Amino acid sequence: MSNEKNDLCPCGSGKKYSACCEPLIKGTKKASTAEALMRARYTAYVVHSIDFIINTCEEGDGIADIDRKATEDWSNQSSWHGLRILRTEKGQETDDEGVVEFEADYTLHGMRDKHHETAAFKKVNGDWMYTTGALKTTTVKRDGAKVGRNDPCPCGSGKKYKYCCGKNI
Repeated sequence: MSNEKNDLCPCGSGKKYSACCEPLIKGTKKASTAEALMRARYTAYVVHSIDFIINTCEEGDGIADIDRKATEDWSNQSSWHGLRILRTEKGQETDDEGVVEFEADYTLHGMRDKHHETAAFKKVNGDWMYTTGALKTTTVKRDGAKVGRNDPCPCGSGKKYKYCCGKNI
C-alpha cells in the first residue's frame, strides 16, 4: 500500500487500514462493537485472512463446521468492490448482542453479485463473535460475456466448460 487511497481500509470506514481493521485482524485490538467486527470480517475476506473469519465465528449450531476451503476459495477468487452497512440493532460496547444488516459487493468468475445478509453477533467472554446470518437473494449480473459450453472453463482447469463447472447446469 503505497499511496493515500490504497492505505484506506477496505471496509469503507474512510480510515486508514492500519488504524481500522488491521489491528482487529492481527489480534492486537478487540472489536468494540458488532459493526466493527462485521467490517473487520469483510476486510478479512478482502485481505484473505481466513483464520480471522473462522476464529470470529461462535462455536456451535454448525458454525464450527465452517468449510475452510470454500471460504478461502471465495476470498481468493473474488474481486471485492465494497461493503455497505444497511442497519444495525444494538451491538454497542455495552450490549451483549447485536444485529448488522449489510451488503458485500463482489465479482466471482465474471459474475457480479451482492452478498446481502442480516448477521447476528454476541459477546462471548468479552469478545464480539458472529453467530448466525440470514441471506437475502439478489439478482446476479454477469460482468463479462456468457461462457459457452465449448469455451474453456473460467476456473482455469483447461477443460471445456461443459466438462468442468458447467456439467451440472
